[in-house]
Amino acid sequence: MNALFRRAAGYQGDPLNLPVASVSDAIPFYEQRLGFRVIERRELPVRAAILERDGVRIGLVENGGDPAQDGSFFEVSSVDAVFEELSSKGLTLAPPKVQRSGHGAFRAFFVIAPDGLCYMLGEPVP
Repeated sequence: MNALFRRAAGYQGDPLNLPVASVSDAIPFYEQRLGFRVIERRELPVRAAILERDGVRIGLVENGGDPAQDGSFFEVSSVDAVFEELSSKGLTLAPPKVQRSGHGAFRAFFVIAPDGLCYMLGEPVP
């Protein structure tokens, strides 16, 4: 079963403005490990790239922000399928468990990208 990414919600409010030190250095992880593809790159006013998977977009931006203080939640169609997919691509991950927030309960797991951004991938708990 293939897992679909359904939506992204940035921790700081904007999943299209995720800070990284180097867009060029960050992109391979997103392509090779998370299954995104670059759909747009720009140099001005700052270096940035828009990446997409299953119609869900994120943006990596050299904006001077601290990646360790940002990231995004990805709602997925099957947390088990995406866990298996990412594990098969060489990521060492803690198994999914129920996470609760003001937005509800999700069965989820976390990925910390080499650039320092943190991602929670999960599906709603009925």
